[in-house]
Amino acid sequence: QVQLVESGGGLVQAGGSLRLSCAASGRTFSNDVMGWFRQAPGKEREFVAAIIWSGLTYYSDSVKRRFTISGDNARNTVYLQMNSLIPEDTAVYYCAADPNSRGYYSTLSEYDYWGQGTQVTVSS
Repeated sequence: QVQLVESGGGLVQAGGSLRLSCAASGRTFSNDVMGWFRQAPGKEREFVAAIIWSGLTYYSDSVKRRFTISGDNARNTVYLQMNSLIPEDTAVYYCAADPNSRGYYSTLSEYDYWGQGTQVTVSS
């Protein structure tokens, strides 16, 4: 059974940092694209960042230079280091896996597997 389990969310003040983790299990993810998405109340789920296990990374403009995605292939774990957090970053953050790797890293429908999400709240 494929599982993606996020952890590391919480409440932080503006300017602070959090590191999210996503532990993947149930199949081999070494050829997948792994992504982070987020969904704020009343808004659509949006792309945050993605990583190919080769090391290539992609970011949305809103988090570029503040967030860093990384992966530990041996542990099947993906991380999202979030620095300089702002209230607009408040959302539920989801980890996702794209086994097809067709290059549409920011497209939700490309991702077949999703975690349950972890809440990140940034206070002003």
